[in-house]
Amino acid sequence: MRKRRRKGKLNPTRKKTVARPSPAATLEALKDDYRWKRGEVQSRLNEFQQIFKKGDAAIFKELCFCIAAANSSAEMGMKTVDAIQDIVLEADLATLQDRLRHGFRYKRKRPSYIVHTRDYLKKEHDFKLGRLLQSFSDPDARRDFLVFNRDIKGIGFKEASHFLRNIGYRGYAILDKHILNCLAELGVIRRNRKPLNPRRYRRIERKMRAFADRIGIDMDELDLLLWSRKTGKILK
Repeated sequence: MRKRRRKGKLNPTRKKTVARPSPAATLEALKDDYRWKRGEVQSRLNEFQQIFKKGDAAIFKELCFCIAAANSSAEMGMKTVDAIQDIVLEADLATLQDRLRHGFRYKRKRPSYIVHTRDYLKKEHDFKLGRLLQSFSDPDARRDFLVFNRDIKGIGFKEASHFLRNIGYRGYAILDKHILNCLAELGVIRRNRKPLNPRRYRRIERKMRAFADRIGIDMDELDLLLWSRKTGKILK
């Protein structure tokens, strides 16, 4: 005997589709958001410029933050640096790993990156990070040095761009998932796909720079603005 079909029962596999705002509507919302957040965004960028002036130790700790935040979060990066900042300039690997043994991601690998990078910078560059970075007249060469140097561990294009922005250098795009999502929603790129190679990273960066010029928002301000729209925060 056939079972009677219940009237009014919805197909549980059918999902409601929610229409996304058009790129034009998203752009208007972005401009409105910029008017509200512009002062806070510019203040944060000014704070970044002060890091460089604090000297080589402060610059290195910012590099440690970017190493710790990679594939994690800005909050975890800050938490990691806060936990080791009093010992990070001199401690050996075992001591750093012990300090991070509870409540931290990549608690063995990231300290090894930090120690290797620190010891290399001390041996080859006398730990003069400010002078080293200023020796590059070309912005791309400065970032490439960080990315392609095998003795600077845990730093790809996104992390190198993040580090340089956080110590006051301008004009680098930090293409994390939040920024890529926003660029796709704005029609700047066709889809949110992680840039897996330098050529694609630079291509998206150029598109973001051209978009920023077209809408009249400084690219570094745009980066923080887009990130805040996804996270609700204006962090480093």
